[in-house]
Amino acid sequence: MYVVLIYDIATDEGSPKVTRNVFKIAKKYLTHIQKSVFEGNLTELNYRKLEKELSRHIRKDRDSVIIFKSREERWLEKSFWGIDESEKTSNFF
Repeated sequence: MYVVLIYDIATDEGSPKVTRNVFKIAKKYLTHIQKSVFEGNLTELNYRKLEKELSRHIRKDRDSVIIFKSREERWLEKSFWGIDESEKTSNFF
């Protein structure tokens, strides 16, 4: 499956550690695109591993992770406004 993952970590005293951990975990499975945005292909097993690892660090009362899933990347269309970072997202082309 092809996924786009976006996270938002609340800003407080514990947030730097949470942000670091979430970033490292997401980067282990996906390609870093922009600040808190990642994308890439995952098997169902890796998707479950990613979900399990992130759930250990996300504070359910303050932080959020959104994952958009598609069967294949070809069903997604991407447009750039502002700085063109297409070299980071060459998976789409």
